[in-house]
Amino acid sequence: MEKYEDLLTRAIDQLPPEIFETKRFVVPRAYSDIQGNRTFIKNFKEISESLNRDPQHVLKFLLRELGTAGNIEGSRAILQGKFTHYLINERIDEYIKRFVYCQECNRPDTQIIREGRIFILKCSACGAKAPLKTL
Repeated sequence: MEKYEDLLTRAIDQLPPEIFETKRFVVPRAYSDIQGNRTFIKNFKEISESLNRDPQHVLKFLLRELGTAGNIEGSRAILQGKFTHYLINERIDEYIKRFVYCQECNRPDTQIIREGRIFILKCSACGAKAPLKTL
């Protein structure tokens, strides 16, 4: 029989290297501008890329949470209505909690994958899978 320490060492060797990285996960704050009755999120594409998520998925969540209509034009998002950058950043933080952080290890190294009809949040760091509630 193998010793416990040997088994533990072997298990640690099989873990993905991302789990040992200590880089900081920083999401840029939304920079918004209100013009008339529309709000422009000027760095929307940059936010989506830092989250490693499809911009349409992030926009769909924001539109539902803010109860408005909108679209993406180039690197910015346009929302119908007047929304403060504080409110937009609050909703983005909520998106991160629900759709980015792993429920098991609390790391942002996740991907949204589809298995059949179900969307699953798969963690690259710990390997956990958790079903997502649809938007």
